Amino acid sequence: MNSLFLRLRSQKKAGQKLATLTAYDYPMGRLLDGLSLDFLLVGDSLGMVILGHPDTTSVTMADMEHHTAAVARGATRTPVIADLPIHSIDTPEDALRNARRLIAVGAHAVKAEGGHESLPAIQAILDDGIPVVGHLGMLPQRVKNEGGYRVKGRTPAQAEVLLSDARALDAAGVAAIVLELVLPPLAREISQAIAAPTIGIGSGPDCDGQILVTHDLLGLFPWFTPGFVQPKAQLAGEIEKAVAEYVSETRKSADRLNS
Repeated sequence: MNSLFLRLRSQKKAGQKLATLTAYDYPMGRLLDGLSLDFLLVGDSLGMVILGHPDTTSVTMADMEHHTAAVARGATRTPVIADLPIHSIDTPEDALRNARRLIAVGAHAVKAEGGHESLPAIQAILDDGIPVVGHLGMLPQRVKNEGGYRVKGRTPAQAEVLLSDARALDAAGVAAIVLELVLPPLAREISQAIAAPTIGIGSGPDCDGQILVTHDLLGLFPWFTPGFVQPKAQLAGEIEKAVAEYVSETRKSADRLNS
């Protein structure tokens, strides 16, 4: 068994909650490295947070390779997991080829969206010895098809599908499963039903761990903060303050030289 698979599952069995964050570049990877996080996720959310796209559907494999390599250069002690972006797992052959590309630039594992429909692709990656983290609930790569970001599991039919998908991914051998915007009681039920740890984002407190976009946690993306996030800092304001002081000091210095 892969060491990441064994560690994450053993942490769940021991009742130890997983704490994880995103990272998209070398400075953040290096800053977060060694801060007791269980892993860093190079999420395709970089499309919005770093590249300024409206969603994740413009992110390419080249983007993911570029940012994964940068994070891996900074994070030398914390496992790095990289997202497989939209259309990268359309076939098992695509999935395996693209997973290998991310491992080659420094990822320790990959994350793939989807349940039963993604199982052949996920299985191909697992069979190659590459750890996979699953992703269920709201799937950002399908946001255009779904017409927005919506909480999942509100109906008995949705809940049944999500629970079935989680059990299938668990049986396949994923190291963990991200649950995004899953109705909290259902997220708790899923967490209790499977051996793989669940990592929630906007899915309530009863998952086996949590993940947040680091920029949301630190107040570095003031244009939008998800309702489920409680920022622990407001660094955007500190940056604005520092820049204002710098501009003022620089202009005063120029004025003195010209007087």
